[in-house]
Amino acid sequence: MIVSRTPSTTGKSKRPERLLICGSLLSVIAIVCIVTFLLIREHASAQESATRSATTIAQLIDADVLRTVELYDLTLQGLIAAAQRDDLQNVSPQIRHLALFDRSTTARYKGDILLLDRLGNVVADSSRVEPKPGNFADRDYFLAHAFNRDIGMFISRPFQTRCDCDEANQWRISFSRRISTQTGEFAGVAVASLKLDYFDQLFNSLDIGKDSTLNIINSDGVLLAQKPYLQSDSVGKSFGNRPNVLKILSDKDGKGSFTSTSSMDQQQRLYTYSRVGNLPLTVMVALSSDAVFGTWRRTALLISGATGVLCVGLLWLTWLLARELRLRQRAERELGQLAATDDLTGVANRRMLDQTLRHEWFRAQRSGQPLSVMMIDADHFKAFNDRHGHQAGDQALKTLAQVIGENVRRPADLVARYGGEEFSVILAETDSQGAQRIAEHIRQAVEQLPRVDEAERAMTVSIGIATWTTVSEMTLEQLLFAADKALYQAKEGGRNRVVVAS
Repeated sequence: MIVSRTPSTTGKSKRPERLLICGSLLSVIAIVCIVTFLLIREHASAQESATRSATTIAQLIDADVLRTVELYDLTLQGLIAAAQRDDLQNVSPQIRHLALFDRSTTARYKGDILLLDRLGNVVADSSRVEPKPGNFADRDYFLAHAFNRDIGMFISRPFQTRCDCDEANQWRISFSRRISTQTGEFAGVAVASLKLDYFDQLFNSLDIGKDSTLNIINSDGVLLAQKPYLQSDSVGKSFGNRPNVLKILSDKDGKGSFTSTSSMDQQQRLYTYSRVGNLPLTVMVALSSDAVFGTWRRTALLISGATGVLCVGLLWLTWLLARELRLRQRAERELGQLAATDDLTGVANRRMLDQTLRHEWFRAQRSGQPLSVMMIDADHFKAFNDRHGHQAGDQALKTLAQVIGENVRRPADLVARYGGEEFSVILAETDSQGAQRIAEHIRQAVEQLPRVDEAERAMTVSIGIATWTTVSEMTLEQLLFAADKALYQAKEGGRNRVVVAS
């Protein structure tokens, strides 16, 4: 066994392996971070591109709806101006009809254009010279104008026609304006209806992709139009309590975009919305998440898979290389141990003794601490070897090395086989008294070893000690010579004793 404090190579030997593993892990982390950053950036780019496209679609719808509403407003203003002319009261019904509804012929997808008196009765109808009797005092637009003189143009909720005709139950919305007397009193309502087929035609001219929807809602969240219809009876229903609609209607800017789950079909969508001018209408473009991010997802899957394979391959190659390094380091340690160990006794050999002695000598010179060297020789070993044979002699040397090692316990000390039956012990930072105590322990322990034969004398050792201190003037060679000389003095003095060099 070797008891020594020699420069450790364990940390140094493991450092290349650790550096390799750390380098590979850092490389994998860097690759993953870069790929993740690029994928996140591409995701944001895909969303930004989809938002721009949806915003363009919303702006096209806004512009068309604004032109149509302005046209209907001009029609209503012309109807009111004509109705307030006194000279039309005495003309024929045909001429009066032409004067009242002259501007209405340019309105697209127009329904009925009516002139109602203050009681809600039909006074004039764009579809016939003699108006069909009817009362619309219960309509929301009539009630709005009757009780609010400053409402301006009013856009009604969607409604279905009441007539017994081909257009019965057709969905429409109406645009209306108040008719007031010269004193400001309520005199009736001019109202023009728009067929919601207009929005279907407008939406059909736009391509928004699969599973995406176009919607127009009013300020109360009532759905006016949708493409495609997610529910057959959704037109005219209020969705003002739905989270997405609430978020859109509560936005003061009236435009923006966000990603959310549809409450109607539970699909993830990118919502882009825009208010139509100053009108209580909002265009909402809901693009399917698959349409927006489908290409990105396929690309991300491909890149992630390739990156995963690359990282796994890199880590696998690192593991193989690290294993080879470990095997090589283990072999180097075993070779180093074999090169520094005596084959028979297992303690340090002469080569290791010389290296350690020089190391401790220079360290003692720097620190000023004492350095002791102990020379140990088995007494009468040649006679023992001749009498019991080489195998018993070898076993005796192994036992002696074990006893010496058990009594030299500090990591800084070294037990080495000097040659034949002679051993040497290096005691760093140990004065002569300390070395003598250790030597006595060794001598007594050897003397108490069991005998090979009852008639045989007990195994003993002779020990010589030399110590260097700062007050002594000796070289390393002189220190070894002094220890060796003390050993011979012990032998000449009768053996089985410890002698300290003077």
